[in-house]
Amino acid sequence: MRYSRVQMESIGYQLAPVVVTSDELEERLSPLYDTLHIAPGQLEALTGISERRWWEEGHLLSDGAANAARRAMQQSNVEPKDIEALVYTGVCRENFEPATACAVAAQLSISTDANVYDISNACLGVLNGIIDIANRIELKQIRAGMVVSCETSREIVEIVIERMLKDQSMDTFTHSLATLTGGSGAVAVLLTDGSFDNPYTHRLRGAVTKAAPEHHRLCRWGITLTPVALGELMFSPDRLLNAIDQVMEPDALATAMHELMTHEKLPPALLNIMPSEKLPAALTQFMSTDSVAVLKYGAKLGVRTWGSFLTKMGWARDQVDKVICHQVGAGHRATILKELGIDPNKDFSTFKHLGNIGTVSVPLTAAIAEQRQFLKPGDRVSFLGIGSGLNCLMLGWEW
Repeated sequence: MRYSRVQMESIGYQLAPVVVTSDELEERLSPLYDTLHIAPGQLEALTGISERRWWEEGHLLSDGAANAARRAMQQSNVEPKDIEALVYTGVCRENFEPATACAVAAQLSISTDANVYDISNACLGVLNGIIDIANRIELKQIRAGMVVSCETSREIVEIVIERMLKDQSMDTFTHSLATLTGGSGAVAVLLTDGSFDNPYTHRLRGAVTKAAPEHHRLCRWGITLTPVALGELMFSPDRLLNAIDQVMEPDALATAMHELMTHEKLPPALLNIMPSEKLPAALTQFMSTDSVAVLKYGAKLGVRTWGSFLTKMGWARDQVDKVICHQVGAGHRATILKELGIDPNKDFSTFKHLGNIGTVSVPLTAAIAEQRQFLKPGDRVSFLGIGSGLNCLMLGWEW
């Protein structure tokens, strides 16, 4: 993908207000640490993250996204009526439907002629949204569009901590470690065709994407039915007896138990006896990450994408002045930069104090890097994104 008409007017962002240190999380996990003989300080030592931020309880995702959008527009000459496409791209959304973008558009009084919708693709959401808006601008369908996102980690971290304390095993600890790095924040990226008289825009030159979907189960965040919650459901005696009869049929018991233990679906016999009004009580979020495998295969995918990116852009490796990587942690950053052959001095990071904010991480980090004059006019800048799935997307800018 190459672009000649797309410019980034501005990046607006909002940091969540509640600072949560790694020491605080470890204090809550002290019973688990005692059981597994884990020394305090391992969370920061393994991830390089000393603190992250959370929203206050009850905070609305659309509020964070709308606030970031207002800040982006304040840095430009673009007004809400000029926005012809608004895309919300967070992993976290307020509902399955309608699109969270609708709630943001309502707050901003976006034109009723605008395209308003959500895009979801793990941590690459904002970068995918940028490409979506960029394509519309390049095709002269619109003059201005905005990508917004708001992520929250408070809820899933609370759930995972509770689960870690109940199941005090090393396997649970290792598969939950990545979840504990999660931070919260909001971002908005404003893109135009350059016709809004802003002398400080950044030109999008191109992008490359590659996928390795065979690794889609390495990092998952979703909803599951928990055995504990199922045990709390109330069953009517007649439905229970009928279920027993069905389950005890030849060859049915083994199949039923297997399906129940996989948590992916319930046997029809059990599904029939659960009162529908009680079902939501059995649902809970889960997150599980094989961090070692994600890093291993993510790095391989990154190397392939980086090679294609440099070829597509017509840039030599040493002609890339600065990079902004997805903010996962110290080990991920060191491995990716080494595998891609990028000098660490060319990279700007925020994960030590902000954690991993998912889709928000790359653009928010770029905005802070610009504020601190790390990114300078004329720099060739690459946004490097790798998301669970696995997917990789790299964007090239002339800053």
